Amino acid sequence: MPALAPIVVIPARLGSTRLPGKALADIDGRPMIVHVWARACAAAIGPVVVATDAPEIVRAIEDVGGQAALTGGAHHCGSDRLGEAVRTLDPQGRHGAVVNLQGDQPFLPDGALAAALALLDDPSVDIGTLACPARPEEVDDPNVVKLVGTSLAPHRLRALYFTRTAAPFGEGPRLKHIGVYAFRRAALERFVALPPSPLELRERLEQLRALEAGMRIDAALLDKAAPSVDTERDLSALRAAAREQDAK
Repeated sequence: MPALAPIVVIPARLGSTRLPGKALADIDGRPMIVHVWARACAAAIGPVVVATDAPEIVRAIEDVGGQAALTGGAHHCGSDRLGEAVRTLDPQGRHGAVVNLQGDQPFLPDGALAAALALLDDPSVDIGTLACPARPEEVDDPNVVKLVGTSLAPHRLRALYFTRTAAPFGEGPRLKHIGVYAFRRAALERFVALPPSPLELRERLEQLRALEAGMRIDAALLDKAAPSVDTERDLSALRAAAREQDAK
């Protein structure tokens, strides 16, 4: 893995469709994007950069001593923003792996980034990601992305599809996708050169562009994951959890 020299890039924007301005939403006295940046730094797998089209987010990260890259605003998804940032930050290609940590994961479990990155030890894997069992209330929630895959080994599977619906049909566990992508550098460059795909546009899920192009995505299975922030309800729940943690 050291040969890949990974870099972590956190795409963030203020114009979130479901919760505008969420990157700067206050959680326990700090903007959410700062929590995400701090988790990435704590993972200690490589340098961490926030890629954003908002000067306000740049200032929030620089105020805590972090690095941020200002990108253009016309990106279809976070990984497209990632591609622009990496081309600017690393034109020599020194980083052979790029980890996309989505900016709505302020309390990602310890070891999660390393687990996604470790999937690239298999040279046939283009992208590593994460999943965990979905809670009953998440199965029918379109804000929770489900991963459909085939088991390769304990705690590892190959992704076949991602959807907002309660798939697959019938009895059995549902898997919740966690917003982390460990791209092999060549895979990221291929991904951003492709136009948004039909299924990507239909489901509003960027990872489907990679699957439709024949790229391989493997997932490491975690026991559980901290909630992401997609709605005002999610944000309120995280704020309450942070207050409870402070009170202990």
